Amino acid sequence: MSNATPSQANGTKPNLLLMEEYAETLQKAVAFACVYFTDKHEHPLQLHAVYSQAHPWHMPGGNVDPGERPWEAAIRECQEETGLTLDGPPVLLASVFGLPGGHWPYATVGFVFDGGRLTDQQIETLNLAPTEHDRAAVLPLKEWEPHMPQRDFARLTAVAKARRTGRTAYFGTWDWDASTTG
Repeated sequence: MSNATPSQANGTKPNLLLMEEYAETLQKAVAFACVYFTDKHEHPLQLHAVYSQAHPWHMPGGNVDPGERPWEAAIRECQEETGLTLDGPPVLLASVFGLPGGHWPYATVGFVFDGGRLTDQQIETLNLAPTEHDRAAVLPLKEWEPHMPQRDFARLTAVAKARRTGRTAYFGTWDWDASTTG
C-alpha cells in the first residue's frame, strides 16, 4: 500500500511511502475484551478492581495478548478473573472505542461479549484473582450509577440495552482524559 502526495495530480512522480512507513502514520490502538454477566433478574455483575481508583467496578476482562483474538482473550480473562469457563459461540453485545489522551498514548478498542445469566451459586462461588479484584457484586442497573464514573455507567447501560434489545451497541466515547488514571 502506498500513500501518494498531491503532486501525482500534476503529472510528477508521487512520493510513495513503504508499507512500514505508512503503518507508522496510523493511529495505534490497544484491544480489550470483556464479558457481561447478569444474575437471573438481569442485574449486572461487576468486579471491584484493586488496581484502579478511577475505574473501580467493571466487567471481567482485559487486554488482548499478541496473537490472540478478542473472543479468546475474553475466555482467558474470564477464567483468570472469576474461575468461570465460557463456551461459544461468542455473542457480541457491544464494541467500545476510546481516543488516546491524558497519560495514555493509544486508542482503545474493546469487545463486550455476552456471558449469560449466572445462578446464585455461580455468583457465590466466583474465584476472584486477589491481585486484580477483591470482590464481586450484583446490583440492579440503576444502582450501579453512584459506584462508577458516568462514562463507565453509560457503557454498562449501553451493554445492558444491547442484551435486552438484541441489537449490538457501539459505544464510541470511552475516551481517556487528563483526570483518568488506571
